[in-house]
Amino acid sequence: MSLIRTSLLNAIAVLVRMLTMLGLNKLLAVYVGPAGYAVIGQFQNAVTMILSFASGAISTGVTKYTAEYTDDVSAQHRVWSTAARLSLASSLLVSLLIAVFHEVLALRLLQDAALSGVFLWLAAGLTLFVLNTLLLAILNGKKAVAAYVAANIATSLVTLLATWLLARYWGLYGALVALAINQSVVALLTLALSLRNGWFAWRHFFGPADTAMLRKLGSYALMSMVTALVIPVSQLLIREHLARNFGWSNAGYWQAVTRISDMYLMLITSTLTVYYLPRLSEIKQAAELKREIWHVYKFVLPLTVLGAVLVYLLRDWMLWLVFTEDFRPMLKLLAWQLTGDVIKIGSWVLSFVMLGRAMTKPYVITEIAFSASLVLLTYVLTPYFGLPGAVLAFAINYLLYWLSMAHIMNKYAYR
Repeated sequence: MSLIRTSLLNAIAVLVRMLTMLGLNKLLAVYVGPAGYAVIGQFQNAVTMILSFASGAISTGVTKYTAEYTDDVSAQHRVWSTAARLSLASSLLVSLLIAVFHEVLALRLLQDAALSGVFLWLAAGLTLFVLNTLLLAILNGKKAVAAYVAANIATSLVTLLATWLLARYWGLYGALVALAINQSVVALLTLALSLRNGWFAWRHFFGPADTAMLRKLGSYALMSMVTALVIPVSQLLIREHLARNFGWSNAGYWQAVTRISDMYLMLITSTLTVYYLPRLSEIKQAAELKREIWHVYKFVLPLTVLGAVLVYLLRDWMLWLVFTEDFRPMLKLLAWQLTGDVIKIGSWVLSFVMLGRAMTKPYVITEIAFSASLVLLTYVLTPYFGLPGAVLAFAINYLLYWLSMAHIMNKYAYR
């Protein structure tokens, strides 16, 4: 499927997700405020890490090898059965650990033992959460874009509805519960969408685990695990640093500008995942890889710059639409955040090559190094620049990351 066609189909899901995110942010702004917004960010980072362990961190590998074995259905089925066994074992083990240590997790990550119940909700639905992740990875690898888009739309709508109902009556606790269970609920719909495809059958998930496939998925598990750990951990450390030095409300302003970035970059990042990553798995020649990278750059960079400029020009209107006047101090963070967004997307076009071509060693090293450097830059710059130092650190860090990606591509991928 072409980049343009995939982007157009994906734009439908992005539009729905963006509208629901607007509604979701408004709900959170009204019901939990800036300080609660920071706690929401802490919990989302925790869920990312937990899901990585619970799923075996293999979703990227499942997408890659499902796409790569397009002409070998038997190999695809071995990928799926191996992934299913690993995911089931991991999710059950992690669910048990969460249930046992739910109070410790709440106290350490959310700074409030009274919120420990949300981790029990997460533990109860974690296996379904992991099933949803696995099915989405398969749909993506099979390029079943319509089903993939429908599942993502369902996730957005369920999240909005659950958050509205629960946050309205139980405030911050209700909002956290909604985030804990949303994908578990959607898993049943994703399963129904998958069953409508002729190539999908339950028996493909109950075959024996394949040792060779397990080794192949293992390299992706390592890469995904590193990403799912170091990025949320770096964000947790930064958020705690900001809260400790500037207060939880200021940490909430930082969280709010990162959420703005997530919203307007949604079309770009989802297109890279839905089109670009499977496409990279199909490319065999260096010359073809260079052409594809340039092709993607011509599409995503102008679109990213346009989005960043529009967000900045419409920042006051956006504040009214998405947040409340309590969040106005976040606007002073926007310029450097948007600059960093453009640089980030430029670097991601190259870093996705490492995922698509299973370049495990450079990927792991750069993820750890630049997550650590982001925390370090934040610690160094915030004493001099205050809260804006955090977004300045973000922009500088991604510029250094982009330069390193260009070096790695020239040294490894283009040969």
